[in-house]
This record gives sequence, C-alpha cells and structure tokens, in this order.
Amino acid sequence: MTVERVDVVVVGAGLSGIGAGYHLQTMSPDRSYVILEGRDGLGGTWDLFKYPGVRSDSDMHTLGFSFKPWTEAKSIADGPSILKYLKETVAQFGIDQHIRYGQLVTRAEWSSDDATWTVTSTDKHTGESKTIECSFLFMCSGYYSYKKGHTPEFAGRERFTGTIVHPQEWPLNLDYAGKRVVVIGSGATAVTIVPSMAQHAAHVTMLQRSPTYMVSRPDHDALANRMRKVLPEKMAYNITRFKNTWRQQLVYNKTRTDPDKVKKLLLGGIQLELGADYDIAKHFTPNYNPWDQRLCLVPNGDFFKAMREGKASVVTDHIASFTETGIQLASGEHLEADVIVTATGLELVTLGEMDFMVDGKQVDFSQTWTYKGFAYSDIPNMASTFGYINASWTLRSDLTAEYVCRLLNHMRKKGVVQCTPRLREQDRNMKQRPWIDGFSSGYMQRMMHRMPRQGDHEPWINPQNYRRDKKMFKHSPIDDGVMQFTKQSTRV
Repeated sequence: MTVERVDVVVVGAGLSGIGAGYHLQTMSPDRSYVILEGRDGLGGTWDLFKYPGVRSDSDMHTLGFSFKPWTEAKSIADGPSILKYLKETVAQFGIDQHIRYGQLVTRAEWSSDDATWTVTSTDKHTGESKTIECSFLFMCSGYYSYKKGHTPEFAGRERFTGTIVHPQEWPLNLDYAGKRVVVIGSGATAVTIVPSMAQHAAHVTMLQRSPTYMVSRPDHDALANRMRKVLPEKMAYNITRFKNTWRQQLVYNKTRTDPDKVKKLLLGGIQLELGADYDIAKHFTPNYNPWDQRLCLVPNGDFFKAMREGKASVVTDHIASFTETGIQLASGEHLEADVIVTATGLELVTLGEMDFMVDGKQVDFSQTWTYKGFAYSDIPNMASTFGYINASWTLRSDLTAEYVCRLLNHMRKKGVVQCTPRLREQDRNMKQRPWIDGFSSGYMQRMMHRMPRQGDHEPWINPQNYRRDKKMFKHSPIDDGVMQFTKQSTRV
C-alpha cells in the first residue's frame, strides 16, 4: 500500500495552525503541507467553547494575524466573531484546501534512517487508522486538553439536585432564566460568564477561594476605528498592532519593576467601579503581584455593572461540600443554587496528547530542554507553537511560523534533511528553570513537571517576552552551532 507523503504535517487548525499554513505557502511555497484537525471544524478554542458571553480577553489587533487585518468595530471580540474571522482567513488564502477534519492525531514516529516522521491519526467518524509521512512536523495543537476541563473533587457533589456544568462542556439547551447560579472560580472564564448569565438569571454568585486582578477597559479601540477611516486598512491595522503590543509590554514590564504601583492603580479602578464602601480588600485584592497570574479583562466594566445593579455578587470562601440545594461554605454560610458552573480551569497537556517516538524510543518531553521555546533538545525536524501568557497568543505563533519557514528554507538551500537542537558542552551544566517561569496560576503549576525545561541562556529559553522573541526569531542565525544539520542518516 502506498503511504501518502507531504513535506510538512501541521497538527491543529486553530489560530496557530491557520497561521502556520499561511506562512508555509507564502514563505516556503515549494513545500507541500496538510493540516490535520481532530474536530469537525476549524478554530480550536473558538470552536470548542460555547458558554455565555465567550470572548477574547486580548484585543483582536494583536490576537488577529499579522497578515489579515481585523476590521470590526469591536476590538474585544466575541467567540462567533473570531470564528467568522478565522473562516474568512482560510477561504481568502486557500488554506481551507489543506485542512482535513475529523483526523485525531495519536502518534508520531521519527526515523533517522529515512529522515521521516510517520504520523498516525484516527478518523473520528469511521474509527479508521491513517498514516501520513512528512519531512517536518509542526505541532499547533495548543496547550490544553480538548477531552475535558479541570474539575476538582467536591465533597457531596452527587447530592446536588440541580445542574452542574463545566464551561468546556456547555450544553446548548441549558435554561438558567430566573434561576440562582453559582459560578465557582475567579479567572477569565468566570469573569466572562458572570455578567452574561446575570442578564437572565435570578442572581449569579461568583464563588472564589482567592481574588484575581481585574481591569476594566472599553471593548472598542477608538483610535483604531478613527484611523481606519483615513488610512489604508493594512497601515491602520499595523499601527494599532504596534501600539497595543507596545502597551502590553509596557504594562507587563511595569508589573515586574514596580508591582506596588500597578497594584494600587488596579485596585483603585475597582474601588471607583464599586464605590467607596465596597470591601475590595477581601474580594478583589490577590495575595500575589499583578501578572504573576493572568490579568482578567472586564470589557466596558460589565462585571462591575452587574454587581452594582444587584444581579451578581462575589463570595470569597472555601467549599465544605455540595448539598442538595447548593454549596455549604467553610465559614458556615450556605449558597442556594439551581445551577452550579465549575469554571475551575483547564487541563494542560504536552503536544496534543500524542505519543512520540524517536528512532524507536519513547519521548519524555519533561527530560528535554526547550530550544527558543519552539523546539526540543534531541528531537529532530519538529516545531511546536506556544503563544504568550502575558500578551496575545498570536504574536508568538506568527513569529514561530516565520522562523520555521526560515529553517525549512535554510535546509533546502544547504541540501540537508535533518535539523536537531543539541546541547553543547557549555550547555550541559545550565541552571534548570521551569517551562513558564514566574507564573503562579494553578492550571500552569499542575503541569510544569511534565513540560520541557528551559535553561539560563539563549537559545535554551522560553522568555515570554515579545521584544526579545522578535529579535531571537527574526534576526538570530539559523545555523547557530546548536541546531545541528545532517545531510543523510545519522546512523552508522
């Protein structure tokens, strides 16, 4: 039986995979590629999540692609609008012709003898196993499990007689009109769900163990909308993208150098929203510095507006147990509920929940070192996209795709078939740091032990810094003495 072969297999048709497809066909047009997507539609996150109010917490001038201007009036966009933008992108650039849906990739095996990855997928609808060979594997499958979200064990959960739902598995027919809702969690998902459900529910309570930093800002970018009226579309978009990227980095850097000042500004903004008598010390003052965990965006202050109108409230406490009619708290208070939403986070995974083999040996990514945050020590001809946690995901996915194309073009020019990042002698005693450094969110900390390590010097770093990444990806040499290139089999 003839096995299909392409130059590049891209896994995942979300933001990263679509961007990879565009860059491959524009920067490396002599390479054939396919995008394997396990779901029946593109969009990844924006196709998966259906909960009320689902939206981006990054502005679309930076979450959007560098090559496809965002032209809607709202810069903080809802999920359906983002999905529409992605569908327009794949159609406009012909990327849709390369996507194969319902193909859940389960295994990838590298052979140095053949300089080939053999990628195995399962057809979602028929159960048929399929294989495809490629010279380069580009993982764009995101960082969390699509199978399930994270839900802690709650004592007495089975006693609750109402409805329990996780945002990742939202039923489209859920009726919560006129009902009492408790949303467990205080992250971006909870902050989105609460004001949206409050429009129809009897009351929505956000139950949190500890507070999260929040910031209110308009969902429209007034300057961007004005510029689009007087400047060419792409020029206006690029200026806005530069402005917003610069602002993101400025704010993040300020949280590192003067966290107390940023904390005072953030809490002062919330006090203004809720009034001088509200206890923000208890409900809105975290025990960590700003951006040690992701900052929650509140578009147009909708969360605070729901609270001022009495449609929503915040309770800071610990759960003792679920009861038949709600949640018993450690303080002795009981929250009555008809619907409980467990907005308790994601389950992180390494590279799409797949098995990887290199020359017959199972890959354990926790034993590898990250190369520039996109490749792994001793893993040949493979890249993966991991965006920013402190800025828009796509800023980094664009940079990664561009660099991969530079790498592929270098290999073609030099006539080599294998590229593998390997530790040099001076790298072997590097100080080991976690994959994501200085970020204390639970969903990250739960998985850090399974992620690759980063070192203390380039190129063995994952800096999560756009300015540094831009320099490293766009201007550093491809042949840097760490990425090893091979013209033929590495075996004797």
